[in-house]
Amino acid sequence: MEKILVVEDNKTLAKLIAKKIKATLKFDVDIAYTFKEAKLFINAYKYFVTLVDLNIPDAPNGEIVDYVLKKEQAVIVLSGNIDKEFRKKILQKEIIDYVTKGGMNDMNYIINAIHRLHKNKQHTVLVVDDSMVTRLHMKILLENLFFKVITVAHGEEALGILDTDSNISLVLTDYSMPVMNGLELTLEIRKNYTKDELSIIALSSNEDDEINAMFLKHGANDYIRKPFLKEEFSCRINNTIESLENLNLIINHANRDYLTGLYNRNYFFTHMSDYINEVSQNTEKYALGMINIDNFKNINDIYGHEIGDKIIIHLSEILTSATNHRDLVARFGGEEFCIVLKNINRFSAKEIFERLRESVAKSYFLVNENKEIRFTISVGATMNSDESLDEIVDHTEMILHKAKQEGKDRVILD
Repeated sequence: MEKILVVEDNKTLAKLIAKKIKATLKFDVDIAYTFKEAKLFINAYKYFVTLVDLNIPDAPNGEIVDYVLKKEQAVIVLSGNIDKEFRKKILQKEIIDYVTKGGMNDMNYIINAIHRLHKNKQHTVLVVDDSMVTRLHMKILLENLFFKVITVAHGEEALGILDTDSNISLVLTDYSMPVMNGLELTLEIRKNYTKDELSIIALSSNEDDEINAMFLKHGANDYIRKPFLKEEFSCRINNTIESLENLNLIINHANRDYLTGLYNRNYFFTHMSDYINEVSQNTEKYALGMINIDNFKNINDIYGHEIGDKIIIHLSEILTSATNHRDLVARFGGEEFCIVLKNINRFSAKEIFERLRESVAKSYFLVNENKEIRFTISVGATMNSDESLDEIVDHTEMILHKAKQEGKDRVILD
C-alpha cells in the first residue's frame, strides 16, 4: 500500500488529516511532529506525497521543504501564512501545491488533491512547443502533477505520436510554431479524435482575443495565456482531465456491459451501422461471429449464478485477448457474445474463430483448489453481405443455432 507522510506539529490536526486520508483514500499514513522525526521517515520510505507544515519547532522558516525536495519526495505545503509574497516565493519551488490551513473546506481540498494526483498517473500528456525551454518547463510542471509526459517540437511530430500512442489523454499545444501552428494542429487532431477521446489545451502569448475564440470554436477544450501562474496551470490541467474522465464515465455507462466491461448490444448496433456504411465505400471485408457458451444452464444449476457470472467474465477475457484493438467484442446478454473481425479474409476469419474455440476448450475456471470448471463454446459466423445489419445478425444467430444442433463445440462460417 502506498504511503503518505504528514509533517505537522499540531497533533490534533495531524491526526485528523491522517484519519481522513486513511478513511477516504486507503493510503497508509505516517505522522511526524518535528523536523527530526520527518527526516527519519523520509530516509526510510518513499512517499506518494508528503504534506509539510512550514512552521514546526525545529524548522520554523520552512527549511523542511527544501530538505524533502532534495530527497525527491513530492510535496504539498500546509501553512497558516496567507501573505501573498511569501506564498509566491514558496510556489516558485517545485512543490505540488500550497494549501492554507483553515476549516473543513481546506481539508477536503487536500483529500481531493491527493486523489487527483493518484488518478493522474493513468494519463499521458503530449506537449507540443518549438521552444526547448518551454517544453522542459511544462514537462517539469506536469510530472510534478504525476502525469506521464511526451514532448515534441512541432505539429507534424505530434500527429505522428498520436498515430502510434493510444494512451494520450491531453495535448498541450503552443500557437506560434513553424510548419504547422497550434490552431492547424487542433483542426487536424479533431478530424480523428472527439472531445470524449482526447482533450486539447492551447497556450499562447498572443494577446489577440480572436485567437482564443478560434481555438475554442475549432475543438480546443481550454486556452491558457502565457505567461501563466503555476496554480492556474495546474487547476486548468486537472479540471480538463477530470472533465474527460467524467465524460468517459457517462459514455462507458451507456456503452459498456456492467459485468464484463465489454461493449453492450446498443453500442454494437450503433457502431456497426456506421462501420457498414464506411466499408460499403471500399473493398474491406469483415466477419461477424455470434458466440454462445455450451450447456451454460447446467453450470448455473450446479454451481450457482455467481460462478456463472465468473465464467462469463473468464470468457470475455479470452475473447478480448484473442482479438486486436480494431475488432469489436460485445456481450449481447446472458452467455451470448458477438465478435466482429475487421479487414479480414474468409480463411483468416475461420482460423481465428477456430483458434478461439480451441483456447476456450483448453482453458478452465478454478472454483477452488480442488475443483475446476471446463466449458466449450459454439460459434456461428458470416462474412460481409448486402443485407441490413438486423438481417446479418439474425442470419448469424441461425448459423449459431445450427452449430449447436450439430453437436456444439464447433465453428460454422457461412
